[in-house]
Amino acid sequence: MAKTTISRLPVFKSTFIAASLTLLLAGCANTAPSSEATAAAEQNLSATQSADASYTELAKRIYQAMQEHSSWGSAELPDMSAQALAEKYERQQAWLNELMAVNVAALSTQNQINHRMLTYGLKNQVDGYQYKDHYMPLNAEGGFHSSLGFMARNASFRSQQDVDNYLKRLRSIPRYMAQQTAWLEKALAEGYTQPKASMVGFEESITAFIAQNPQESLFFGPFKVAKPVFVTTEQWEDIRQQALQIIDQEVVPAYQNYFDFMVMNYLPNSRESVGASELPNGREFYQNRIKHYTTLDLTPEEIHQKGLAEVKRIRNEMAVVIEKTGFKGSFEEFTNFLRTDPQFYPKTAEELLKEAAYISKQADGQLPKFFKLLPRQPYGIAPVPAEIAPKYTTGRYSGSNSSDRAGFYWVNTYALDRRPLYQMEALTLHEAVPGHHLQGALARELENMPDYRRYTYISAFGEGWGLYAEWLGKEMGFYQDPYSDFGRLSYEMWRAARLVVDTGMHAMGWSREQAMDFMASNTALSLHNVKTEIDRYITWPGQALSYKLGEMLIRQLRTEAEEALGADFDIREFHYQVLKNGSIPLDILEREIRQWIDESVAQRPASE
Repeated sequence: MAKTTISRLPVFKSTFIAASLTLLLAGCANTAPSSEATAAAEQNLSATQSADASYTELAKRIYQAMQEHSSWGSAELPDMSAQALAEKYERQQAWLNELMAVNVAALSTQNQINHRMLTYGLKNQVDGYQYKDHYMPLNAEGGFHSSLGFMARNASFRSQQDVDNYLKRLRSIPRYMAQQTAWLEKALAEGYTQPKASMVGFEESITAFIAQNPQESLFFGPFKVAKPVFVTTEQWEDIRQQALQIIDQEVVPAYQNYFDFMVMNYLPNSRESVGASELPNGREFYQNRIKHYTTLDLTPEEIHQKGLAEVKRIRNEMAVVIEKTGFKGSFEEFTNFLRTDPQFYPKTAEELLKEAAYISKQADGQLPKFFKLLPRQPYGIAPVPAEIAPKYTTGRYSGSNSSDRAGFYWVNTYALDRRPLYQMEALTLHEAVPGHHLQGALARELENMPDYRRYTYISAFGEGWGLYAEWLGKEMGFYQDPYSDFGRLSYEMWRAARLVVDTGMHAMGWSREQAMDFMASNTALSLHNVKTEIDRYITWPGQALSYKLGEMLIRQLRTEAEEALGADFDIREFHYQVLKNGSIPLDILEREIRQWIDESVAQRPASE
């Protein structure tokens, strides 16, 4: 799963791509075009250029205004007061209304995509406010309090202004935490909380920030590096003392207050139900999340049935692989064997990280065979931060939008007896390359593309690509061992089962236990991972649907291309066509790939 941290204000780069007159007249190559046809083509081209120019100016104005009101890079944390959120909503709704008034059909293809992407991001913000997203600024993995940790990890002091801004942000933490807590209090009063069962142990993610010694605080980390060149030794020591005082007297007490509130008020009084449909306007909210995360017009029932069909198909493939291992016993006995035999688990965190690194470098060596365009940005491998590891997923990619910082593939080294080595190939291919790092870094490096498009992440595309990357590993020479191949299938089953359990819990009345039983019965995930995953789906409705639905479409489009092009099918070109537009909605991907297929077929010699 991909996680991107914005570290700077992107600079708007306008895009202007108009259809060429030559292409418009290509169909008349063998005859001289009439003056009427030429005039009509020129008029159409002029109309498209005019529409593009108007849209580009509108998008530039809106995006610049969005950046001016953004909290990213500001000297203080965002204002979460009721008035500030209401004003933000009104601005975003006004911008969205302007975009919705655009005649999209009159735009060039690329500007149609640009319009869709800018609208997608704004609509999600507007929908979030309407569905009271600010009532639930947390999930089973963490929340606003743990997100502040990225502020410390990503801090880089290049000037005195950077130092001053960081200290100001530290000072604004008490106000920010108090505002967020006020929303949680309101949510309790209105029955709009996360489910109690899924939040057990959540307080541990807060205690990690309550340092008894401020020098050991995560927030003091940026001051443990060498003295910046723009300050004297005496000035640097004074700055460090300021930071220690702020952390000790303001930041830590703010976290302690939040901890006390969660333990004494929020967690004991959270709702007993688990489904999003149990919330006010819950059914409508869940359908909205389905549309946002999948970009498809599907009902929960349709997705549920797709999931059941995939589970059945993958179980049949699993049976074949189990036979190759020579294991004698039932499916349940085999998965129990995988969950309990020590041979399948790392003994140290270093062993797990080295395995991830080895697989990553193997994958790096295969990339030129499958991709004609590779990203310049490197990536590293690091353990999931200790303060969030206990309830965190097994691995995740943390991207970077900064030219001076690499992306990172995070590996969870907490509870090593629940991190099977036979699943590491699938996990690594998904999170690093050819999965999230390759796709995400390429998207950020694409030229002639506005930043609002470059930095927008479509879950169905990104996570669908990540799961496709796991499957592609078979062609890249991975999964030679039957246990590793079963690990791949278990990961695919994991994503297929998500379609069943997510819709089951949020739309069909399934209990948490029913969902865990289904997941445990059909995958080889450790029981710890089953629990953390189900709690993630409960507290993050709809997001888990994006993986399998996106992957199914990419594989379907590849099959269509292979069948249409036959011996002319080029895997490197197919991957380029999928990735060249960055992260886009699935219906646009479908349209673009099918258009490429049609054009490729049309260009083949008549004898073929």
